[in-house]
Amino acid sequence: MSETIPVSTTEDALEPPTLARRAFDSIKSDIIDGELAQGTKIVESDLALKYGISRGPLREAIHRLEQIKLIVRIPHAGSRVVTLDARMMQDIYEAREALEGMAARLAARLMPDSEIASLSELLDQHEAAISETEGKAYFQREGDIDFHYRIAVASQNQWILENLNGELYQLIRMCRRQSGQIPSRAQTALSQHRQIAAAIAQRDEELAELLMRRHISGAWKIVRKILEDQHESN
Repeated sequence: MSETIPVSTTEDALEPPTLARRAFDSIKSDIIDGELAQGTKIVESDLALKYGISRGPLREAIHRLEQIKLIVRIPHAGSRVVTLDARMMQDIYEAREALEGMAARLAARLMPDSEIASLSELLDQHEAAISETEGKAYFQREGDIDFHYRIAVASQNQWILENLNGELYQLIRMCRRQSGQIPSRAQTALSQHRQIAAAIAQRDEELAELLMRRHISGAWKIVRKILEDQHESN
């Protein structure tokens, strides 16, 4: 990987697995996966029972989740799981298109050949994972096995890293999960990832940025249609 130090997405991987850390990881995963629905009110007694943890470590975990925007504290109403409304998601996708487009451009300029080869191997792993779901889902775990994370790190731009791989990273993952489970999206997204990786390998900065922007704007169109359908059904 690049010598640039990536911004931590959650915690230092070497941190001891404290009770608070385990609760943080479990609750975070449940929010990303939708097991804890958006807008759910945070009731400490319920969560303590669900995750088998005392109030002290639970409160620490909740505080960490607030820091990465997955839980929001509402004045006079307590804390709730974040709700990704249409405006928030539009803002996220527009920011992603600009930032990740530039990240892809910089990756085409700066990414070492060894990392480009590793990126191709990563996409082979993703293809195998998609096959296991019979093409129904393409949802990447966080960190180095996330294609978009790898591109951001390869940009070697600290401002891009802080925005894409910092505290907003989990909100971005929530957005991506919605489009990643649409039928046929998995293969389309994988194909687009391969095209982006090929442009980076060819050191074609302009094409890499263009393809990444198209990839993200296409995902937003899918998510926007989902939101519109949900609104009409309600």
